[in-house]
Amino acid sequence: MSARTLPEEFMRTIPAPPLLTEQSAGIVLRCPACGTIKCESPQQPFAVGADTVVCRNCSFYMTRNRGIWQALPAERKKHFEQFMLEYEQVRKAEGRGSTSSEYYLALPFRDLSGHNSWQWSIRTRTHLYIVRNILPTLHRKKDESLKVLDLGAGNGWLSYRLAALGHTPTAVDLLTNEFDGLGAGHHYGSALPELFPRFQAELDNLPFASDQFDCAIFNAAFHYSENYERTLSEAMRCLRPGGTIIIADSPTYSGESDGFQMVVERQEIFRRNFGFASNSLNSSEFLTPRRMLELAAKLQLEWKTHKIWYGFRWASRPLLARQKF
Repeated sequence: MSARTLPEEFMRTIPAPPLLTEQSAGIVLRCPACGTIKCESPQQPFAVGADTVVCRNCSFYMTRNRGIWQALPAERKKHFEQFMLEYEQVRKAEGRGSTSSEYYLALPFRDLSGHNSWQWSIRTRTHLYIVRNILPTLHRKKDESLKVLDLGAGNGWLSYRLAALGHTPTAVDLLTNEFDGLGAGHHYGSALPELFPRFQAELDNLPFASDQFDCAIFNAAFHYSENYERTLSEAMRCLRPGGTIIIADSPTYSGESDGFQMVVERQEIFRRNFGFASNSLNSSEFLTPRRMLELAAKLQLEWKTHKIWYGFRWASRPLLARQKF
C-alpha cells in the first residue's frame, strides 16, 4: 500500500536550518530528545564524519558506534527494552542471520541459510513490485535518484538493494545487533561504493529535520506501531510535500474480528514456543481497509492499494483458515 501526501499548499512546512550533514546522503538531523534543530558537534566548526553530536538546547548526545547513530534517548530505550530482548530471542530461534557476507548480499532473492526461504520469497516479490512499479513513478526528474527512509530496516537488505539501484537510502531500526539488526549492515560495505547511513531510532520520533525525503518505506514494520496516526505523521513530517509512504508486508485483514483472532493465535503460539506472548508493545499488529481509510481522512492522505501475486499457496490462506474453523 502506498500513499502520497497532498500537494504543498495543504502541507505545513517547518523551516530547518542545517545542523549536521551526513556526507553521503545530505541528511539534516534534529535532536530526538527535545526536537531542536540547532545541534552541532562539540568541535567548532562541525567536522563531517565526527562520531558525536551534542544538542546545545538539552545536551543530548547522539553518538555513532560501529557506524550506527544512536538516536534513541535513554528513557525510550528502556521503553523498548523488553520488546528488543524478546524480538532478538525469537529471530535467533528462527535461524535468522549468518556470519557470511554472502548470506546478506543474496537477500531477498535467496535465503542461503534455508531457514526462512518461504518468507524471503514473499519479500522478493514485494521488493520487485516496488522497484518496478512504484519507485519509477516518484522521480521528480528523469533518472533522478530518490532519498528514501527505510523504516524498520532490520539487517538493511532493502537499503542495500536501493543503494545498488542508485537511490539514497537511510536505514532506521531499533535493533543494532550483528546478525539481524543494523549491525549486519557492514556486510554490504564491500558491494557498495559508500555504505548507507544507519540510525537506531523509534519510528514515532525520527532524528531528521523536516521535508527532506522523497519516500518512506515501512519494511514489514508498520504493524509494530503503538499508534498508527502518530507513526504516519512522523514519517510525513520527514517527507517533502507530495512525498510517498509505502507500507509493505504488514498483516492486513478485511475485518477487525479476523485480525484480533490472528493476534490471539499468534500470542498463544509464542507462549507455547518461547514462554512469553510477545506483546510487550501495545501494537495493534494488523491493518484493515477501514483503519487505513480513517488514517487517510485524519492525515489528508491518498491511499492506493497494490495487489501483488504471491502464488497459489498464499492466495489460498483465507480458504484454509475458514476450513480450520
